[in-house]
Amino acid sequence: MTTNDSPVLRVAGRPVGRYVTRPELPARLSPRPYLHPVTTLAGTAVTELSPVDHIHHLGVGVAVPDVEGHNFWGGRTYVREQGPTELDNHGAQRHSSFQLRDPDGFVEELRWVASGAELLRERRTVAATELTDSAWALDFTFSLTNVTGGLLSIGSPATNGRPGAAYGGFFWRARKERRAPDVFTPDREGESEVHGSRADWLALAGANWTLVFAGATEQTRRDPWFVRTAEYPGVGSSLAHDERLPIEPGDTVVRRVVTVVADGRLGHDEATALVRKAVSQ
Repeated sequence: MTTNDSPVLRVAGRPVGRYVTRPELPARLSPRPYLHPVTTLAGTAVTELSPVDHIHHLGVGVAVPDVEGHNFWGGRTYVREQGPTELDNHGAQRHSSFQLRDPDGFVEELRWVASGAELLRERRTVAATELTDSAWALDFTFSLTNVTGGLLSIGSPATNGRPGAAYGGFFWRARKERRAPDVFTPDREGESEVHGSRADWLALAGANWTLVFAGATEQTRRDPWFVRTAEYPGVGSSLAHDERLPIEPGDTVVRRVVTVVADGRLGHDEATALVRKAVSQ
């Protein structure tokens, strides 16, 4: 269930994504705004919402499994020397207002709340831009400000003792098909090679669609990519890969990811050209 306050993103007059601001979800899914469905210009869906394999995966958005021990990812929490554990530690991202709202994008204010207290305040900027007659770009920026009186830190299952599980930050749950999608960067191919690597862009290619993710700022490019293809198709950036990310009181963490959404299967040269065009706009 959703409210009717769900803006539709449009490119050249065509709907390409719906943004749900106030989803009615159980606490264990860490309720948060998300984009779903997101489609190519031809109408092919490239996101999933609450799939059976991971019901806490919500299209495209920002999800963090550990903010000072509070879960803003959903599902179980990884506890050191104990493993994935059901805990009553879920937070929620609450939509406050739109500072700007147009057919091709918006600027939103959100509050990250857990245990009755506001921990982070976020400004989220989302824009949709036409690139070609078969590709468009989703420009997604989020700024997280520590509004508490003390130090906050962001962690991940990896920083809590689970190797290879440094998820947390921007995350895109892609469409699951009978065959796992291909994944590649400018110089690597395959999940085992690209997962945890740093690259200017990363492409996920399905049966008749391609997503190309690019870090659009120096800080974002330093974040390794979190990638899954065999278990499920998903791509994100890792805010806390090797160690926790501290945020001092009043300080702000900013990340920007631009994603090319294309019909068809792109090769390296096509992906490179479209990413350059998308990031420069």
